[in-house]
Amino acid sequence: MSVEYKSEATAARRFPGSIVVMGVSGSGKSSVGEAIAEACGYPFIEGDALHPPENIRKMSEGIPLTDDDRWPWLAAIGERLASREPVVVSCSSLKRSYRDKLRESAPGGLAFVFLHGSESVLAERMHHRTGHFMPSSLLQTQLETLEDPRGEVRTVAVDVAQPLAEIVREALAGLARL
Repeated sequence: MSVEYKSEATAARRFPGSIVVMGVSGSGKSSVGEAIAEACGYPFIEGDALHPPENIRKMSEGIPLTDDDRWPWLAAIGERLASREPVVVSCSSLKRSYRDKLRESAPGGLAFVFLHGSESVLAERMHHRTGHFMPSSLLQTQLETLEDPRGEVRTVAVDVAQPLAEIVREALAGLARL
């Protein structure tokens, strides 16, 4: 575990449930989620790996997903959250109805870390990303679909226009306050 996260990790472990790191594509869900999981000693689950092949095909072709496309994916994530052991999952969780469904799935409680940023910052991050199926052309549709979760129960919001280490420190500090 990274020394810089140790004090935050100890505090974050007090949160009794799982954590979903959420936001639009390019916000850093995987990188931040992996770091939070490491700091907390929780398993990390890459939510994108749980998409059905048809969803991946559609997104790869620049076709936005519909609610009907997303429900089976959210059900697969919900199955992972149903474990009695806390986990950290990356999942866009763009709509409140999606987040509510995930909350229902997590018996030990669930916190969200909402990674947000300006469209220009997110587009720049997507432009430099390699090996991901989501084209930058879908960023605008994700931003239009996003229902801002700030103010929802057990939600920590972190601006991604800062270095990864600072994003993770801020997220862990916010989780410790929940």
